[in-house]
Amino acid sequence: YALLTHMDAMIGRILDSVEASDKADNTWIFFTADHGLAVGQHGLLGKQNPYDHSVRVPFLVKGPGVKAGARIDEPIYLQDVMPTTLELAKIVKPEHVDFHSVLPLMDGAVTPYPAIYGSYLDLQRSIRTPEHKLIVFPKAKTVQLFDMQNDPGEQTDLAINPAMQPVVKHLFEQLQSLQKELGDDLELSSELIGS
Repeated sequence: YALLTHMDAMIGRILDSVEASDKADNTWIFFTADHGLAVGQHGLLGKQNPYDHSVRVPFLVKGPGVKAGARIDEPIYLQDVMPTTLELAKIVKPEHVDFHSVLPLMDGAVTPYPAIYGSYLDLQRSIRTPEHKLIVFPKAKTVQLFDMQNDPGEQTDLAINPAMQPVVKHLFEQLQSLQKELGDDLELSSELIGS
């Protein structure tokens, strides 16, 4: 808590300095962070996991015309900060960049991402839609499915429910498609989902 208090005070000093300068009307600030520690959630301590308590990080924006206290629930990637700053600088985003500016979201647009893709080494892959999250642990030969609307804490694994197998199969196929699109060559066998 001392670290959080110190960080809060230092961010306050930065914001105060910007406001005191003649640059406040032309300054954008993006605050974000690395993945969070699990601190016991799901029986884990570290941050190398695909559960929302660790992968959902802060992404705060302050700038000209940004409404104070507004919250946007559209999913984004942390890497979206780069194309956002390029757009602000009026620089064309290179074709090889797979990420998008968040500025349209701030004007009411919907996310350009129908699903969010996650990976960590060759140990885990995930896909998250507004309704569900599918997590694949290839080496452990385990698949988990969570209802993100009714179970945001990811406590009830639905992958073992036979009635949910069509959802598992559909998300698994979407995950494989995103892997291909993003150049991820880790082989995910359909045997993982019983196909």
